[in-house]
Amino acid sequence: MSFADLGLSPKLLEAIAAAGYENPTPIQKEAIPPALKGSDVLGIAQTGTGKTASFTLPMIERLSKGRAKARMPRSLVLAPTRELAAQVAENFEKYGVNHKLSMALLIGGVSFGDQDAKLMRGVDVLIATPGRFIDQFERGKLLLNGIEVMVVDEADRMLDMGFIPDIEKIFKMTPITRQTLFFSATMPPEIQRITDQFLHNPIRVEVSRPATAATTITQNIVRVPGKDDKLKRAILRELLRQDDVKNGIIFCNRKSTVDVVAKSLQKHGFNARPIHGDLAQAFRTETLEKFRTDEVQFLVASDVAARGLDIPAVSHVFNYDVPIHADDYVHRIGRTGRAGRKGAAMMLVTPADGKHYDAILKTIGAEEIEALDFSKFFDENPVQESRSRGGRDAKGGKNAKDERGGSRRSSRRSGRKPEQSGDASETEVSQPEKSLETAAPEEVENAPQKSANRRDSHGSSRRRGGGDSRPSRRRDEAVVGLGDHVPAFLTREVAR
Repeated sequence: MSFADLGLSPKLLEAIAAAGYENPTPIQKEAIPPALKGSDVLGIAQTGTGKTASFTLPMIERLSKGRAKARMPRSLVLAPTRELAAQVAENFEKYGVNHKLSMALLIGGVSFGDQDAKLMRGVDVLIATPGRFIDQFERGKLLLNGIEVMVVDEADRMLDMGFIPDIEKIFKMTPITRQTLFFSATMPPEIQRITDQFLHNPIRVEVSRPATAATTITQNIVRVPGKDDKLKRAILRELLRQDDVKNGIIFCNRKSTVDVVAKSLQKHGFNARPIHGDLAQAFRTETLEKFRTDEVQFLVASDVAARGLDIPAVSHVFNYDVPIHADDYVHRIGRTGRAGRKGAAMMLVTPADGKHYDAILKTIGAEEIEALDFSKFFDENPVQESRSRGGRDAKGGKNAKDERGGSRRSSRRSGRKPEQSGDASETEVSQPEKSLETAAPEEVENAPQKSANRRDSHGSSRRRGGGDSRPSRRRDEAVVGLGDHVPAFLTREVAR
């Protein structure tokens, strides 16, 4: 079957041919015909199968007739990340080259001014992330009663990022007569509830089992003994040096880890750059463009880049961290092996990752992922014995470092310098003071002197309350008045 058999216009067929595509993918074969007829479509397919063209092509066909009005977009595409939204915009520009359709991209990190100007002129296609879309609506820059087609892309990612309340709110803003195209790689119960509520008799298109990896991807793992970040980075560098690695995306679970790994790779001479949600949008856009044009060889990314990066020639994906959510593994490795190409995915697995690794195996329906033999590497780079927080090594004995650290801490608490921490001084501090009532007479006589001399290294008293060390008085001694120390004002005669 060719694209001409799907019912697309000659102008669209010409744009598709210019983009280098000849035959539609399975999801495109099943989704485009009902979308052209105006039906709601619920598309479920693994990442990298051409879902974006499944809704952009019928939208361009429908919007080719008509004209947009100021602040009243004719269609709306919601995407979870800025990168995915920008990619959808690129698809509209590529396939709509022969149509005079206006488009606006509403994403964060960009000034409102340019976006406001486009909205005031009127746009046929509005592509947005949920947060920025709601911001513009609440500022009074949008009127939604002209929406003819609404698309939700990567709906399961919307769920992961907490956008579901926003999606529900936006659905209620749009006309009930709209056509809805809903695409997702997986279909959790929360997503199913939304489709049941807001889609009208949708045509369900499911071309593969949810959360499965493409058969063109070779998957391997590396067993990492212990949780040593330096060792993990060394293993990663060894993987990147393999002969068949042309380029790759390295995924980490945390933004801070992304920065550390990228900096480490740069230090060791690799052409790598980080990308995550805390970086400026201009830097992220520049990084992606350089990666597409091979100016950057390795992209160190958080899951913000796991969805929607349509870069066909990614040879490898490296999971530096095992993803916490099993579905994210499918989306990560889906960045390689796209459009029928062969790809490779490798993952570093530590003993602490057992729970998440088992969940991934269950999700992809595999008993095990083949482990690469790194025994020679570990022989050349012996693993350091891990030490517990209690300061004991693998054999159960205290290590010297923790012993020294413990001495410093105890000396600080007792007010002594480290070199004064001998047995005698420890005995003096630890033994309780004898009561003067039960002490021998010679001890009572010496008690004032001991009390006066019992000071710490800072010169302050050890007695509770921090007072000075005045001589103690025996309980059977008579109380004597002020004696020679009577203040002068008490000896003055009082006038009568």
